[in-house]
Amino acid sequence: MLVQLTVNGKVIKEDVDADLTLYTFLRNHGCYSIKCGCETTNCGLCTVIMNGKPVLSCAVLTVRADGAQIETLEGLQEEAAEFGAFIANQGADQCGFCNPGFIMNALAMFREYEDPTEEQIREYLAGNLCRCTGYEGQTRAMKAFLAQRREKRTAQAEAGSAGESTSEGKEADRL
Repeated sequence: MLVQLTVNGKVIKEDVDADLTLYTFLRNHGCYSIKCGCETTNCGLCTVIMNGKPVLSCAVLTVRADGAQIETLEGLQEEAAEFGAFIANQGADQCGFCNPGFIMNALAMFREYEDPTEEQIREYLAGNLCRCTGYEGQTRAMKAFLAQRREKRTAQAEAGSAGESTSEGKEADRL
């Protein structure tokens, strides 16, 4: 069957077998961050973002993804770099095997929720199996990352307000 997918901004048209999983299709096209640790949709290692939502690529047939926008970690390097470095610095990863799926779920959550609750964090992490750390380290690191992000937003907003006040004051001085 002929399918057309946009993978990380690149349009791919290909004739595929009806039983080809999106996981295999993406790996065949160089997306090696996607891993398969269970083949039963239980580990989250194969998570990609399809049309803005995280999906398990091992459970999606490529023909079902026809016409979809697919994002993998390879296409989200800039967006993922800050968070990936942060969790590593927090010691929230051990072997790193689950990191791509974990980061993809985190990025999807950050897009959906500006300031997610602990329940929303746990919901997004629930589909990502980490045999090394459990989830406490990842949850702690994600909370710390979100707190840092809030602080940056607050500082930027305050700097913007201060800049507006300064420019308003300069305008008043000119009058």
